Amino acid sequence: MPNAKLYAHLQIHNDILSIAADALGISPEGISDVVMLKKGMTNKSFKFTADGNEYIMRIPGEGTDKLINRKNEASVYKAIAGLNLCDDPVYLNALNGFKITKYLHSVRSCDAKSHMDLVLCMKKLRDFHQLHIVVPHEFDITSQINFYEKLWNGAPSSFSDYTETKDHSLSLTSFIDAQKKDYCLTHIDAVSDNFLFYKDFDEKEKLQLTDWEYSGMQDPHVDIAMFCIYSLYTKKEIDNLINIYFENNCPLQTRIKIYCYISQCGLLWSNWCEYKERLGVEFGEYSKWQYRYAKEYYAIAQKMLEEL
Repeated sequence: MPNAKLYAHLQIHNDILSIAADALGISPEGISDVVMLKKGMTNKSFKFTADGNEYIMRIPGEGTDKLINRKNEASVYKAIAGLNLCDDPVYLNALNGFKITKYLHSVRSCDAKSHMDLVLCMKKLRDFHQLHIVVPHEFDITSQINFYEKLWNGAPSSFSDYTETKDHSLSLTSFIDAQKKDYCLTHIDAVSDNFLFYKDFDEKEKLQLTDWEYSGMQDPHVDIAMFCIYSLYTKKEIDNLINIYFENNCPLQTRIKIYCYISQCGLLWSNWCEYKERLGVEFGEYSKWQYRYAKEYYAIAQKMLEEL
C-alpha cells in the first residue's frame, strides 16, 4: 500500500505542474524548482520557476472550501486591480481557490514589534480604507461566528463557559451598531503576516497588503482589531496601534468600539480554530489567546461603557 503522505505530495506537485502550465500557456515540462514555502493557517504556498520567472502558487488547505467564498474573493481582486495595494494575480480560480502571483524578492512580513513598520503598515491600511472601495458582499461578524460554530456539527466548544462568553461578546453589538461607521471594503485579515515589505528592481523597499480571502464590506476599524489579536498584543500595545492608525486623535467611543471588535473577533477566530482543530490542524496557545480576547475585552469595553 503506497504511503498516503507521499501520494498526497505527488498529487499536489502534479496539480501545480498542470495548473501552472495551463495558466501560463506553456507545457508542464517548462515548470521547474517546485518547493513549498510555508504551510499557513489557511493555505499552502509553493514557489516555482517558469520561463526564467519565479511565481508562487496558493493551494487552499484543509476545510478551506467551507470557510472561503472564492467568488467573493475574485470580486475583491477585480475591485482592487491596478490600485497598487498588491500584485494582481496571474491566475485565480474562483471555484477552487488556486492562485498564482509573481514571486517577490527580499520579502519580509511586518514586524509587529517595530514602531517604524507599524507606522508604514497603518498608513498603508488607512490609505486603503480611504479609497472607499465597494464590493457586492459583506463580512458580518455575528453571522460568521455562528457559521463557524455550526461547522462543529453539534459538538460542544472545548471551553466550558462558551455560551456565557458568546452572549457577553455579542451583547456589545448594540453599542457597535449605534456608532458612526464608514462602511467600505475591509480586508478582515489585515494581520502582520499579510503586510509584505519587498524590494523591486530599483532595490527600494515597498509594501503591499496580500491575502484578500476574507475581505468584504465592513467597518474598516475591524482591521485594527484583527491586527492586534493576531499579534497577541497586550492592552498597551493595542492602544499604541490605535494611536498610530489615528495619528493620536482617536475619539474615546471609537476606541471602545475597537475594544468591542477585539472581543467579537477573538471569539470569531476561536470558533474558526475549533473547526480547524476538528480537522486535525492544531493551533495550541493561539486558539486560547483568541478566546481570552473575547472574554477580557468584553469586560474592558463593558466597564468603559458603564462609565460613559
